[in-house]
Amino acid sequence: MPRYRPHVAARPSWRCRVCGAAWPCSPARLALLGEYRENRTGLLIYLSTLMHEAMTDLTGQLPPQRLTDRFLTWARAR
Repeated sequence: MPRYRPHVAARPSWRCRVCGAAWPCSPARLALLGEYRENRTGLLIYLSTLMHEAMTDLTGQLPPQRLTDRFLTWARAR
């Protein structure tokens, strides 16, 4: 039986350690939505904190709007 490996970010690249996609990858997003299903505000605060860390690590590599889309836009309530 395969062992579950959490899709977490490898820093300073902010790529997924499991699948190599830009983090948060789709499996990470699903896991985060499940973990924070009753606390969307908490999820957005957590992701905002990580986004600011990523901004420091990825300075000059990505425009701030792309990081906002990557870290926050998908998690907002619809």
